[in-house]
Amino acid sequence: MKDILLTIGYSTLADRLNNISAPQVNLTHNIFISIQNPMNIAYSLPAKFEFRSATSNEKGVAKSRNVVLDNAQTKYLLFADDEITFLSDGIKSAIAYLESNPNCDLVLAQAVDTKGLLRKAYPKAETKLTRFNSAKAATYEMIVRVETVREKNISFDENFGAGVDNYLGDEYIFITDLLKKGGKATFLPVTIAIHPEESSGSRWGTESDLRARAQVFQRIFGVTAPLIRAAFYLKNYRKFGGLKNLLKFSAGKF
Repeated sequence: MKDILLTIGYSTLADRLNNISAPQVNLTHNIFISIQNPMNIAYSLPAKFEFRSATSNEKGVAKSRNVVLDNAQTKYLLFADDEITFLSDGIKSAIAYLESNPNCDLVLAQAVDTKGLLRKAYPKAETKLTRFNSAKAATYEMIVRVETVREKNISFDENFGAGVDNYLGDEYIFITDLLKKGGKATFLPVTIAIHPEESSGSRWGTESDLRARAQVFQRIFGVTAPLIRAAFYLKNYRKFGGLKNLLKFSAGKF
């Protein structure tokens, strides 16, 4: 394993397993697939590329990503899902940065949609990550230094992320947990993936959305969370449908 720097770690459900094809990455890598099969359906494993895998009957993407973390056998780990297409040049640039900067424990890169447009407003230059600028991170934009994550006992909080009530924020929490324990994380303006647009934004402003976001801020900011929530709400009040839920969101009580 010494000559292989990178694991690409997929999290998927059994009924979506065959959406995964071999990533076209011009860098020697391992592939690991965490398969969740809570409905115990019959499925077949992909046969056209080599990989290791683990299957569980559990549900929740954070649990699945922790399985990936536990099973990575290389220096770096790039997270993936079954909708992703990776871009080789960007990944090679990110790995080269990590190799040249041993104090960096996580690189957050950028992604485009299927039309080639950046999926969000990313910084234009290399940027140090903090609790205040990493909330929009997506897992498939993250490459982690496996040894550091394990030494610092960092994992995805399984109370957050797709598949549980607090359906978002797992990536944000992962990054801030790393920072709280002395880790270093950097955004690089390199494009490493193509990912279709997601529909979760349609939940903006619903009570379930407000409740989940309130819990994310509580988890990250603790006693100062009410102030952070109020500032976030005011910045996005149009998306939340006006000011009617400001006090409820700030207090985190629903």
